[in-house]
Amino acid sequence: MGSLKMTPIYERLAHARKHLDRVEPAELAENLSAGAVLVDIRPEFFRLEEGGHPDALVIERNVLEWRLDPNSDARIIDIEPDTPIIIMCNEGYASSLAAADLQEMGFTAATDLVGGYRAWRATQRAPA
Repeated sequence: MGSLKMTPIYERLAHARKHLDRVEPAELAENLSAGAVLVDIRPEFFRLEEGGHPDALVIERNVLEWRLDPNSDARIIDIEPDTPIIIMCNEGYASSLAAADLQEMGFTAATDLVGGYRAWRATQRAPA
């Protein structure tokens, strides 16, 4: 068996984030108003337990690329390659990797939400 060079996940995460123009929770509404598409990739049990964003398109992580690829029979939405896509997970880790994958596919404006759903939800509960 040959030796396999492993890249630690935090190195992958840092590499992915270098290419993302990440969205802060306080900027999310403005981005959505400007035409961005918010995609919630969290598993169903998190959405049931914690709730969701009313404007989010739910596409779980394990099928994300198939649901967005214009060449896929499983595509559920027609999105132009330069459409801003904001990926949201629980805390902003898996979403960074998913957004980087979408950029590699050609979705040039894919990014993610800093801190994920939980950070956005915290801004909704903060006193004015």
